[in-house]
Amino acid sequence: MEDTKKTIFKCFYTFALFLKSKYKNMKSLFLSILLLLSTLSIQSTELNKKYTLWYNRPAYNRGGDFSRIVSRGFPYDEDWEKWSLPIGNGAMGACIFGRTDVERIQLAEKTMGNKGAYSMGGFTNFAEIYLDIHHNYAQNYKRTLRLNDAISTVSYIHEGTEYNREYFASNPANVIAVKLKASQPGMISFTVRPVLPYLHSFNNEQTGRSGHVQAEKDLITLEGEIQYFHLPYEGQIKIINYGGTLSSVNKGDNNSFINVSKADSVILYITVATSYELKDSVFLLPNAEKFKGNAHPHGQVSKRIREAIEKGYECLRSKHIADYQHFFNRVDLQLTEHTPSIPTDKLLNQYRNGKHDTYLEELFFQYGRYLLISSSRQGSLPANLQGVWNQYEFAPWSGGYWHNVNVQMNYWPAFNTNLAELFIPYMDYNEAFRKAATGKAVDYITQNNPEALDPTVEENGWTIGTGATAFGISGPGGHSGPGTGGFTTKLFWDYYDFTRDKQLLKDHVYPALMGMAKFLSKTLKPQPDGTLLVDPSFSPEQIHQQGYYRSKGCIFDQSMILETYRDLLIAAKILNDKNPFLKTVKEQIGKLDAIQIGESGQIKEFREEKKYGEIGQYQHRHISQLCAMYPGTTINASTPEWLEAAKVTLQERGDKSTGWAMAHRLNLWARAKNGNRAYKLYQDILTYGTLENLWGSHPPFQIDANFGATAGMAEMLLQSHEGYIEPLPAIPDNWSKGSFNGLMARGNFKVSVKWENGTIQSIQILSKKGEPCRIKCKEAAIAQVTDERNKLVKVKRFGNDILEFKTRKGENYEIIF
Repeated sequence: MEDTKKTIFKCFYTFALFLKSKYKNMKSLFLSILLLLSTLSIQSTELNKKYTLWYNRPAYNRGGDFSRIVSRGFPYDEDWEKWSLPIGNGAMGACIFGRTDVERIQLAEKTMGNKGAYSMGGFTNFAEIYLDIHHNYAQNYKRTLRLNDAISTVSYIHEGTEYNREYFASNPANVIAVKLKASQPGMISFTVRPVLPYLHSFNNEQTGRSGHVQAEKDLITLEGEIQYFHLPYEGQIKIINYGGTLSSVNKGDNNSFINVSKADSVILYITVATSYELKDSVFLLPNAEKFKGNAHPHGQVSKRIREAIEKGYECLRSKHIADYQHFFNRVDLQLTEHTPSIPTDKLLNQYRNGKHDTYLEELFFQYGRYLLISSSRQGSLPANLQGVWNQYEFAPWSGGYWHNVNVQMNYWPAFNTNLAELFIPYMDYNEAFRKAATGKAVDYITQNNPEALDPTVEENGWTIGTGATAFGISGPGGHSGPGTGGFTTKLFWDYYDFTRDKQLLKDHVYPALMGMAKFLSKTLKPQPDGTLLVDPSFSPEQIHQQGYYRSKGCIFDQSMILETYRDLLIAAKILNDKNPFLKTVKEQIGKLDAIQIGESGQIKEFREEKKYGEIGQYQHRHISQLCAMYPGTTINASTPEWLEAAKVTLQERGDKSTGWAMAHRLNLWARAKNGNRAYKLYQDILTYGTLENLWGSHPPFQIDANFGATAGMAEMLLQSHEGYIEPLPAIPDNWSKGSFNGLMARGNFKVSVKWENGTIQSIQILSKKGEPCRIKCKEAAIAQVTDERNKLVKVKRFGNDILEFKTRKGENYEIIF
């Protein structure tokens, strides 16, 4: 169908140009044809299947004490975490409960921060917006979250009238829009009642938060300040009624509302902001001075509301869908033609009980992409541990950016599922804290290897430890070594490797690699056997004898240095850079001895271990000794002994763990080319690590499991880390037939594949940079390649399973068997 539309489009376009050139007075006909072309063009980007989370009852909202500690040292509210449905635009996130009595819209904004769990600043709830509707029973109830257009809906019948609500979070307008309508005029009556949560008087513990709600005519304003950072915040809710009347009521600082009476329909525009600005001073200045001099958010919040009103609901909706689908529609995955007719929670429950529905597996894959689009957009902060959603005063683990696996996992699906631009928020964030990170590097080297300290501050590079928030960063130590920095720059290298954007490499990727390599080079100490080892060294969060285990040269630290050095040297060659420091890298890289095999046949976690598991927790959630296999590339098919040893480690570590940890194992088994085992991990995540609204669970809710699972499924379908593109490298028996369109391979190749009975039927490649394309597949010996003019393309063959051909930028190629 997609190919047919493209062919029709080309034919009409050629014919239209011919008419325009031959008949100058056929303007109307020409415009009509262009309109048809526009329609075809829009339709050609639509996915073949609708993906919807839906439920036949509202989310529970039984309340509770969210300060009660019940889950891994953090609060847990089953109703919010399991049943609410998330919408987001990168900066703001809302959780929709879909209730008919008192609707709850829980609102978060990523720069809204308080003291946090570790006094580094943390993500906190912005506001609760209640709609007192008073429909205490409903018929034909349904609430949905449509992934195809990022719109959530509620519909039901009450006393013979059909009611519908629609919610979306617009990135272009930076507002959340809600529309309420009824099948009969004059039937919309409710109260808009926002509440600012967790208000405290300013105090010596610096946990105070002031707040005031004011209703006037058709506008409710929420404003206040966070004590810890002297951070002002403001939100506005504009109520537009069609028919009926509005009346505002103010009963106190946090008790103001607007009554809507007998309207035909009502639209709410919601937006919030703080005085936060992402720049290096956020990470360099004391808390009280971080935002001093920044503009109060009132101006930008008022402007957003004003512009939303000017554009109107339908225009905002249309632009929201176009903006969102620009990203979401890039990947089409078809593993089943079946679309189940039961609610999502029942579908998940059946899956947990062994009835595995392939549609749910597809839905979960696309849901991960939806969540990344909704929580990481250019101009906003990156997706944090909870994405962009949080109802608590102190988000679990501060809602921060944890650099010993979690923030990396957030961005694993950005590159292979065709969402590379969504990494820009993390890149901007990283570059904003780079000056502070240079100071952390100096501190670390001064403390642990002072002889290596360079008197020129910048020559010591930059570093990042495990913990980081929107307000501060840490250096390595405690329970994770310097390898966290190399783990982070792998994301930068992948951003280049998938896009092959040379300007990006020069301006962003290479400086990140160079600075990190300079720091890592100064964490190494010479050993009697000639090796260079990180000292002190920690495998992230691994505990031995009731304490974090300190070592020398653990595999995680050594292998992440190796990955950074390799990527840096390749980048230097591409850019023809002659930096003298590269000589140091070349001298050190051969002395890292980064991968070692133990007596159990395992990849060691610690150099001093002999048999697997004699040091540390046997089935620890982290599996950091295999980060050189994924997301790194050091362990691969060209290192068969290491690859087999990695499988031993994976087997002994075990499958069942917390949500994100199972996601890492999934990606590792995919890299091991074991499709059935990778599929088992995907099933385990859905069975044990997923909540009823399909959020990932640690517990409590952590979004990295969603992102890691989506990346893992893509890795099962397509790999490109071994110097060639390999379709279906880890296809399980249960996915014997299917197709995908739009997954990305390194070299900036867009790949589409169809297969039956586990055998590839066709491969289509769009070369977005015009680089040589190398493909590995069983049928390579008999394959032919045609270009988009159906001309045969000359190929080179390497053995029976690899072929290579030259490409032109922007052209499509088909591999025929």
